[in-house]
Amino acid sequence: VQLVESGGGSVQAGGSLTLSCAASGYTISSYCMGWFRQAPGKEREGVAAIDSDGSTSYADSVKGRFTISKDNANNTLYLQMNNLKPEDTARYYCAAVPDFVSRAWISPAYRLRGSEYSYWGQGTQVTVSS
Repeated sequence: VQLVESGGGSVQAGGSLTLSCAASGYTISSYCMGWFRQAPGKEREGVAAIDSDGSTSYADSVKGRFTISKDNANNTLYLQMNNLKPEDTARYYCAAVPDFVSRAWISPAYRLRGSEYSYWGQGTQVTVSS
């Protein structure tokens, strides 16, 4: 299983970026996929997740600005980020966990818990300047 993120970069506040996560070695249609981020000196936080049935979860800090989606045919996960803020600056990671695990979660909140995920990419840096 391999996850490779791309699409990061530097933008000014108010700008947009779209992150991609290309998966190989498995089909994302059978996995819960998530985006996480970690800024220097801060803990990793869940940003958005999409389960195999298309159900989504978002962190409160990104609701209304970020949209997670996936293309099962191309085995790729996306994160559309609009109206970016300096506090969105972080390294962004995609992660995956088989849906036979996610179906057992007792709450959708588990989708944003990094500890629940099995596979991780190397990340892509997003820097937002004011």
